Amino acid sequence: MKRLLPLLLLPAAAQPAPVAERAAERELMALTVANLASASGASAKRALDPRVLGALRTVPRHLFVPPAAAAMAYRDTALPIGHGQTISQPTIVALMTHLLEVEPSHRVLEIGTGSGYQAAILSMLAAEVRSIEIVAPLAREAEARLARLGYANVTVRPGDGYGGWPESGPFDRIIVTAAAPYIPKPLIAQLKPGGRMVIPVSRGRNADELMLVEKSRDGTTRTRRILPVRFVPLTRER
Repeated sequence: MKRLLPLLLLPAAAQPAPVAERAAERELMALTVANLASASGASAKRALDPRVLGALRTVPRHLFVPPAAAAMAYRDTALPIGHGQTISQPTIVALMTHLLEVEPSHRVLEIGTGSGYQAAILSMLAAEVRSIEIVAPLAREAEARLARLGYANVTVRPGDGYGGWPESGPFDRIIVTAAAPYIPKPLIAQLKPGGRMVIPVSRGRNADELMLVEKSRDGTTRTRRILPVRFVPLTRER
């Protein structure tokens, strides 16, 4: 009889232990997100990446919001996390991650760590995530939370995200989770040829637009408008 060898599934990085608590709510959230994303037109060419939906089903969003907001953690809404910042609604997190087209070998730069939820989602898909947060207390809290929950391939540091993380670049993918007045040139410079960046850009009061920046192999860039969004502004160090 032929001996069957066990199939080993090797993830991009060591994955944290799954959290069973509120799993049914995460499943319902993922189904809601998949339906809303399809209706938005941002993923019109194909359904949301199953890996993105899998990450939504796995990452315990209720542990990334303040206790007072935990009961609402799996609703499709943004929630306050303190210091004038918010955690983005799950549909936006999913759409932005889907647009990035993250591969298991990729190194990803995130601007705007917030509570660390988006970084946790990305960590399930990429080899490495580096995240910058300008609000130092949020950066410290997110770093501790991600480490406690086992997201070992995420590195967080406080700082001004406009300059990116040049000593660790270039990056395969870049995501910005707050609305910038323009696309920062240092971030474009730190994007690898063939890379993608997703960033909301402010178009005036209460009017932001989600943009996809693609860098070709020869270094030229193409920018595409995706859909109207609303984000907190991307702030800078004084």
